[in-house]
Amino acid sequence: MSFADNLASLQTRIAAACQCAGRPPASVRLLAVSKTMPVERLREAIVAGQRAFGENYVQEALEKIAALGGEGLEWHHIGLIQSNKTAEIAAHFDWAHGVDRLKIAQRLSDQRPAGRAPLQVCVQVNISGEASKSGCAPTEALALCRSVAALPGLRLRGLMALPAPAAASTDPRAPFRQLRALFEQARSSGLALDTLSMGMSDDFEAAIAEGATLIRVGSALFGARAGKPAPQA
Repeated sequence: MSFADNLASLQTRIAAACQCAGRPPASVRLLAVSKTMPVERLREAIVAGQRAFGENYVQEALEKIAALGGEGLEWHHIGLIQSNKTAEIAAHFDWAHGVDRLKIAQRLSDQRPAGRAPLQVCVQVNISGEASKSGCAPTEALALCRSVAALPGLRLRGLMALPAPAAASTDPRAPFRQLRALFEQARSSGLALDTLSMGMSDDFEAAIAEGATLIRVGSALFGARAGKPAPQA
């Protein structure tokens, strides 16, 4: 199927999930996870109307931004943020979803070019407590949010999580419910958050049921991915 066909099918699923949750479909933004996809596939997505793209690998993303950046697109960095990549992320991306340490946030703020609007950021929370996943501990999320919100080169938008896949015997909505509780706690404390970045191809319906405002979808839009690029220096 073409990207346009996949997008139409996905929009139908999003609308159905929103209807079940009593929410308008417009309350959920779609971020197309385009990592490892060639520029030609992104051009196809742009023709179909997609404008927001999520990338994990900085060097790969910079090539795409150089090729496509003049087309009114929105670029989101959604992977682990390495200290030696913060300058490039701060200079070239519109959003960063993987802020999990104050050190990283401070570098992004300091390195954001003066002529650009603040970098939109989400604090990543390791909601499932997995050793293999980045993200701050849930107990540290509120304090990190407060510190990030005070940095001049950033605009704190919300929280992001990559929960562990739900086992058949568990409630698939539980980790999303936990992240939403943290989100509401932060809002109640006075932080002006508006973004819950959670849910991917296999679980976005559960995320929407728990209040996701931005879902990150790759394979359901682009199909199977090519191999991962070589590690960056």
